[in-house]
Parts: sequence; structure tokens; C-alpha cells
Amino acid sequence: MVLEGLETLYVLAQEGTMCKAGSRLYISQSAVSKRVANLEARLGKKLIEPHGRHIRLTVEALELLENVEPELVRLKGLLFDHQHITDTSTLQIAASETVLAAYLGAFIREYLQHDSALNFSTHHTPLILEKVRSGEAALGICAGRLANVSGLIIDELLEEELLLVFPQPLPSIQNLKILTIDLNNPANSYLQAQLMQIGLTPMMQMDSYFAVAHLGLSGVAPALVPRGIINVMDVPSHYIHSLPEPLSRPISLCYRPKTLQRTRIKKLREKLIASFK
Repeated sequence: MVLEGLETLYVLAQEGTMCKAGSRLYISQSAVSKRVANLEARLGKKLIEPHGRHIRLTVEALELLENVEPELVRLKGLLFDHQHITDTSTLQIAASETVLAAYLGAFIREYLQHDSALNFSTHHTPLILEKVRSGEAALGICAGRLANVSGLIIDELLEEELLLVFPQPLPSIQNLKILTIDLNNPANSYLQAQLMQIGLTPMMQMDSYFAVAHLGLSGVAPALVPRGIINVMDVPSHYIHSLPEPLSRPISLCYRPKTLQRTRIKKLREKLIASFK
């Protein structure tokens, strides 16, 4: 099918290897290769080429995806809306790693006793939104300010406090250099202006709050860390420093408008919201 080939090319562009694309699509590496080869034969043009140990899309493939990606995501989402979901169908839940680690362990343990066909996976917030929009995930649990959420419903679960972690007393906050999460991530970019206003300067930006916290605990520099991570890492209270002005990040639940027509998913949403109260 052309749709299968386009979806495979779309995932391959994001993952970079046949193996990773196959894992995400739940098919073998050879099946990924076959789908792309069939699409190349249908279009009469080369779509991928080797790039070291990875795969790189050709110029023609990139132009193709630029044109079809919005419709592909929309179509996949519509197919999900009409998909028959039973009590034993696997439900994909895409979640922020830090939210999963800090808040959802006990919830997942207890909920799986009643509904064992849930599959939680962790991603950065922009990819969570994409997965929910395309129907690859039934629900998304996001961290940070959400941008470009057209077509999705958002429930705010928690406004999580951000604090500084450092094993020594802090000097003056003004012009203090700190460790932060990656501020180029659209979900975190709102922090840039707020940090400048307080007088904090990002010294290093990490891809993971756990890495930020560990470096802060090691004394590299004060680290900006969410309260949930501080709690789950059992950071000593004298390592935790408040900010002169409060900073926080929203934790939110997102889903497609028709998702709650499924009783099973509606119940899961209600239980998730209740677990944050």
C-alpha cells in the first residue's frame, strides 16, 4: 500500500535507521526495506541512501514528505478514530520520561492489575503530541508549555515547581550560571525569558532532567530541576534552593477529540487525572 510506504518513509526520516523504524512500526527491518522499495518502484525514484550507519532521505524524498506529511498525520488520526478497540487491544500511551518516573509508577502498577494491555513509552513532548495527533498513541502525558496543539484536547494535570539543586550554599542569584534542560525544545523554550528576567544564565543544556540533576548534585553548577525529580531522587533538603521568583512547568494530558467516545480510554483518562489530585 502507498499509505504504508509513506508512513514507513515518515518514520524512517525521524529514526534514521531501518532497525529503529522497524521497532517503532512493530515490523522487521526487512519489512521496512521492502515497504520503501515498493514505494520507490511506485514513484520511479530513489528515496533513501546510505549515510554511514544510518539512512538518509534523498532530496526527492524530503520534498515528498514536506507535501504529504500534514495529510498523512491527519489521515492516520482519522483511521485511529474509526479503529475498533476492545478490552484486550493494546493501548499506546506516550509519556514524558520525568513525569512517568516521578508520578506514575504506583498508578501504572495498580492500573495494570485491571487493564494489562497498556503500553507506556517515553518521548519528548513534541513527539508525544505528534504521536497522539496521528493516532499512534491513545493518550499523551506531556511536560512543558504546549505549542501547536490544534486538533487536540488538553487537560492540565499539575503545575510543577522548578527548583535549584546544588550541594553548597548559592552565591547571589543575579548572573548565576546554571544547568538546564534543552531550551531549544519548544516545550521548554518559554523558560528562556523567565530565566533571564530572574538573572539566571544557562551554562549547559541537557537532553534529560535526570542528567541535569546528577550534574547539579555533583557540584558542577546549580541545576534547575522539577520538584518531582527531586522527590524521586531523594535529594537532601539542604541541596534544594528556592528561586527569588517561582518557576514551574505544566504537566498535561492530551488526546484526540473523539478518543473519549471509547469507554475504556475515558476511564483511563479519569483515573490519570485523579492520580494527580
